[in-house]
Amino acid sequence: MAQAHFDALLTASYVQTFPPGLELIRQGDPADFLHIVLDGSVELFGQWADRECTMAVVQPVSTFILAACIRDAPYLMGARTLERTRIMLIPASDVRAMFRRDGEFALAVIDELAASYRSVVRSAKSMKLRNSRERVASYLLRQSSLAEGVASYTLPVEKRLLASYLGMTPENLSRTLRTLEGDGVKVIGARVIITDRARLTALARPDRLIDGPDPVATSAGVGLPPSRDGGG
Repeated sequence: MAQAHFDALLTASYVQTFPPGLELIRQGDPADFLHIVLDGSVELFGQWADRECTMAVVQPVSTFILAACIRDAPYLMGARTLERTRIMLIPASDVRAMFRRDGEFALAVIDELAASYRSVVRSAKSMKLRNSRERVASYLLRQSSLAEGVASYTLPVEKRLLASYLGMTPENLSRTLRTLEGDGVKVIGARVIITDRARLTALARPDRLIDGPDPVATSAGVGLPPSRDGGG
């Protein structure tokens, strides 16, 4: 976008640091600000009745929840910090005004929203077409692929968040992980060790129309971050 427009957009913005475990937004509230994660991490979650599920974990540098800001609509998800997190907040009304004013900015926003939409479709297909063992196997194999095919890596999020994201209880995830030891993968704590890639691939059956590759939306908000390290 034009530098003058960028400067104007940031005029009313501010940066704030939040402690861990703080609820930043509640689903159903009006979208007052576009949030940009600069440091730390944020969980996006949905609620219904007495149930709750993890929708995504957002890490730097990423925005959330862009669609609600552009449409001037209520947030469909809540958000809370997982650790000490530094966030830039830009008034949603300013974002909408600049969307109409700066064509390059508008194209960037559309590209990000399109990538997010495609990620949501992929996630929905995996949830509806795969059973729990296949979903877990696919997730573990894809994390390895994102880390350039390493045989060992550390899970990027806590298991309780992973279980919720995959539509499982923590207990079901633990049981599923134990059953996958015979299919080429072992999980010790947060460490994942692929012992037989061929067997794990046979179970996961990767599909490019579900698992990618595809351009990834920088706003996240539609998945979990990639693993943070590799180990041979």
